[in-house]
Amino acid sequence: MASPCIDICRYDETTGWCFGCGMLKPEKKRWKKDKEERPAIRAALPQRLSALATAGHATGEAAAKKKKK
Repeated sequence: MASPCIDICRYDETTGWCFGCGMLKPEKKRWKKDKEERPAIRAALPQRLSALATAGHATGEAAAKKKKK
């Protein structure tokens, strides 16, 4: 299973979710090491990205275009 990471790696201060892929930093580390957790991690991402977008954040590739603060 391919990683959902798109190399944006900027995180929401409240949730800790990455604006690019939706993963938490610990999940990114587990993704590399534990293949059995990958389906559960991937299943959570669409809802997280949707919540970030609803809160007014750029997500996915659009998050790369926003300047870091």
